[in-house]
Amino acid sequence: MKVLENVKSQNEELVKTVVTPPTPSNVKNIKENIINHLMSFQGRDPERSGAPDVYKALAYTMRDLMVQKWISTQKTFYAKEKKRVYYLSLEFLIGRSLGNSMINLGILDEATEAVEGLGFEMSEIRNQEEDAALGNGGLGRLAACFMDSIATLKIPAYGYGIRYEYGLFFQQLVDGYQVEGPDNWLQNGTPWEFERQMPVFAVKFFGHVNGYVDGKGRYRAKWVNTKDVLAKASDIMVPGYKNDHVINMRLWSAHASRELDLADFSRGDYIKAVESQVSSETISKVLYPPDHNYAGQELRLKQQYFFVAATFQDIMRRFKKKDGSFNNFADLVAVQLNDTHPAIAIPELMRLFLDIEGMGWEESWDICVKTFAYTNHTLMPEALERWPVDMMSRVLPRHMQIIFEINKRFLDEVAQRYPGNERRLAELSIIQEGPIQMVRMAHLAVIGSHSVNGVAELHSTLLKERIFPGFNEFFPGRFNSKTNGITPRRWLLDVNPELAKLISGRIGSGWITNLDLLRGLESFVDDPEFRAEWQRIKLSNKAHLAEYIKKHCRVTVDPQSMFDIQVKRIHEYKRQLLNALHLIHLYHLIIHGDAGNMAPRTAIFAGKAAPSYSRAKQIIKLITSIGDVINKDPRVKNLLKVVFLPNYNVSQAEIIMPAADLSEQISTAGTEASGTGNMKFSLNGALTIGTLDGANIEIREEVGEENIFIFGMTAEEAEFERKNSSRTPEQICQKNEGIRNIIESIGNGSFSNGDRDLFRPVVDSLMSRHDPYLLILDLEAYIACQNQVNDAFLDSTTWTRKAILNVARMGKFSTDRTIKQYSEEIWGIPVQ
Repeated sequence: MKVLENVKSQNEELVKTVVTPPTPSNVKNIKENIINHLMSFQGRDPERSGAPDVYKALAYTMRDLMVQKWISTQKTFYAKEKKRVYYLSLEFLIGRSLGNSMINLGILDEATEAVEGLGFEMSEIRNQEEDAALGNGGLGRLAACFMDSIATLKIPAYGYGIRYEYGLFFQQLVDGYQVEGPDNWLQNGTPWEFERQMPVFAVKFFGHVNGYVDGKGRYRAKWVNTKDVLAKASDIMVPGYKNDHVINMRLWSAHASRELDLADFSRGDYIKAVESQVSSETISKVLYPPDHNYAGQELRLKQQYFFVAATFQDIMRRFKKKDGSFNNFADLVAVQLNDTHPAIAIPELMRLFLDIEGMGWEESWDICVKTFAYTNHTLMPEALERWPVDMMSRVLPRHMQIIFEINKRFLDEVAQRYPGNERRLAELSIIQEGPIQMVRMAHLAVIGSHSVNGVAELHSTLLKERIFPGFNEFFPGRFNSKTNGITPRRWLLDVNPELAKLISGRIGSGWITNLDLLRGLESFVDDPEFRAEWQRIKLSNKAHLAEYIKKHCRVTVDPQSMFDIQVKRIHEYKRQLLNALHLIHLYHLIIHGDAGNMAPRTAIFAGKAAPSYSRAKQIIKLITSIGDVINKDPRVKNLLKVVFLPNYNVSQAEIIMPAADLSEQISTAGTEASGTGNMKFSLNGALTIGTLDGANIEIREEVGEENIFIFGMTAEEAEFERKNSSRTPEQICQKNEGIRNIIESIGNGSFSNGDRDLFRPVVDSLMSRHDPYLLILDLEAYIACQNQVNDAFLDSTTWTRKAILNVARMGKFSTDRTIKQYSEEIWGIPVQ
């Protein structure tokens, strides 16, 4: 008891540090805690400890603070019997946690002083942390931003996902080609998680279903002879901003139901016994296993069900602590499905109600629909998940039965609404007929949820008009829009501290939790002193990125040049290739003596291509090859440089975003759901060149069309061109010599050491009249718009003025606003 009292006393002293101004005693407490953790947790001599040791000790110190606040937060949830939100996402791209934790706890200055007192720089300590590789792109990063805003707004919620041992992959560039390696972010463990011994849940796979009729004449089912995998929980704390509110993400890892199969072991078949264990634990081994073959698809399906099944056992455990009846389940539980990945949750909750709780179908289905809400993140048909019926029947036989029954009952309703309309039945059915029957998970999610939202106004409109028009007609009012956002705590306050300090010095710090207050910056756009300081900060950030580029790419770039940046997942619809074509255009102007009044430009790319996506990987090779030629050509001098940064991740983005002058958001109109990189760049003072796609439209509405560079077709025009256009890439090349020269230079080996075959597939796709991404048809407009960018950049006063107005008008794009809308309009939880 004495030990517990001492620990409690020490934690209370540390908590006081967070809520009081910096003083020598506060710094002393943190320093003592770091030293204590070095010795007691790590067994290290403080005098001989290095930066990795101090990082872990500081992280444990922050975790101590957070867990005490988390316990208080949880007690509040239980005491007030609040409705709780369960945010289910296959990805949480949280990146590094130390900086965000110190800032949200209000302890950054004291912690920095304590670390310096131990002889270290805080930047060195922060760089010891591995990025938590729990996600891939925008969907996962959005989920992480949502957790920050949920905690800051004090919404009773939990994030649920998978504790992947390996991330997507570690990207290297070898001779310009992407080479994938393992991203073992947990090789040295992580100080941020609490590995829970309890609860542990069994998750079932395979087996078969025995049906019977109960005493009330109702059909019942038992799922038997299954292969079970154990789900163990790890919790990562997420603090709100200076509000003593801490929530958690609960991440599941898979373990064999027994350490070894003793029957196999006793027969001397040790290999088989070990294989069984390895097979079970593969489920949480790697983020997004390749799914171009049956085994990969089966593993993806097992991953999705694994984390959903464990989560719902946890939800039921928590719910049953207070409630014996399920009549008010939907009044106390809200489940948000982050894309289709967790959609198997709908038949899983039905299974629990029907088979475990003995409830009837109608009652169970009514509760289900009121409980679930679904966020769609894509307009790409191939990204709407589908699973073979045969596979689902084998892996999850009971769920396949339930899906068939959901579909039958739903199609009965459709048939009543549209008698004799077979086309409508086929359009809306969860089961897609064909040579291989497929389960359409997006259809299941729409039918089984009370709310379906897109993530930008255009995206939501296209969902209703182009992707799900039949469902929108059948379920009036079910579809809605919730434009994405970003958390300003990480994406301005943390990553761009000098700019944040400048802003707070002029308008106060209220913008950190109310981003609309940035509007106050408009008063300073014509203040020469303010603009000069703004420019100095931007140049400092660019110099930092230039050092990073030199270290990782061995290319020297000029911070005074325009930093023209496109960083995102490599995909044809995101059109990194369009950017590359423009760079060839600039190169031709330079070497032919036509550069004229060209502003020096550094083009910076980063992003990963899916390992099995050969065209995307070829685009990476083309960009790196263009860079090799341009960067080595003495005629170019310092007018143009091209770099491709390897292994793009959150930490790299935190260096890139504050340094950007120009943000490339150039996807084909009608293909990007929203985008959040566009918001991060704008919040850090970059100007956008983009199409009328995703959230670009709303950014233009907010910042003003004079402060953004828009080009190209609208979504409607792009759709028309695909179906009806008489314009062809060949005709455009015949009329435009510059564009013809760009294509010819790729085809004739100018960027492949004379190899005419290397990029032939790229040329063929560009010149195809059936190119769905319309690159050549948009290229003339893109080049013309880039000329406007060039002229604007040469006028530094006007450019800076536009940049300030971009930041000032980004208030709408805070996840605080997004989450408030989710909470009040979907989850039914008012926000104070």
